[in-house]
Parts: sequence; C-alpha cells; structure tokens
Amino acid sequence: MRRSHLPTTESAVTAIREIAAEYHLEISVTDDIGADQTSRRTSAGAFTVRDADGSLPHEAFVELGGAPAVTVQVFPEDDARITVDGVEFADVPRDAVPAFLRSVYGGLAHVKERFFPPGRWLVVPLPGDETYKELIFRGALSPWLARRIR
Repeated sequence: MRRSHLPTTESAVTAIREIAAEYHLEISVTDDIGADQTSRRTSAGAFTVRDADGSLPHEAFVELGGAPAVTVQVFPEDDARITVDGVEFADVPRDAVPAFLRSVYGGLAHVKERFFPPGRWLVVPLPGDETYKELIFRGALSPWLARRIR
C-alpha cells in the first residue's frame, strides 16, 4: 500500500498554493468541512458533522487563474478530480496532484491526435512513467489545447 505524502486535504491545498505562487497564478479555495458538507457523504444525516469513525472530513475546491483553466477538487478519500480546460481527470491520487499541475503548467502536458480510430486525448505525463490520458470531446478543443497538439 502506497503511503500518502499529502496526508490531508489541507496539505494538498498547501502544495497547490505553492505551485500557484511558483507559476504566478491566482488561486481561489473553497473548503467544505464536515460530513454534512462534503459532496461524497450523501448518506450523512442532517446536522451530522463527523463520520461514523469520529473523523471530520474535509474537501476543497480550488480554482487556478490563467490559461489553461484548471480546477482541482480534493476529496477526503485521498483522491482528487482535476479539470483542465474542460477535460476531466477523475480519481487522481492526492499525492499525484502537485506533479500533475507541474506537468500542465510546465509544458509537458500535450494533446495526442489519432486519425484511426479518430480522437484527441489530453496526455499528462508524470515522473516515474505515470501518465494520465483523457478523451477530448468534439468541439471542446480550447485555444490552449489546440496549441498543445502533437
């Protein structure tokens, strides 16, 4: 089992803030704390703040300014959903979020285009031969994505 280097939602948000400062990006963070506030705790009863184990779940939604448009939703379950110019990467491990963002803002992320079968994918390579790849739907090719076609 992989041990988390970013053990909490707050540590992930701190890492994202550091990347935003490094790349001179505006950042907006919305925190949802408590089982009755987080998006995946639909079974939490009214006014139930803590999980059954007594923990206090913390979720954060981060918007980064600039191009590309990036949002990161960090979940209490050690994963995140990252959206890059409308392309959604679900279930990204929380530990991979900083490397993912550095790949996007550092110019390593690119669009791969194939003629057969036809399609375009946003490819985000991370150190250690880990790569995330998601399909770009027709008509969703932003100017930033179009400049990254290889």
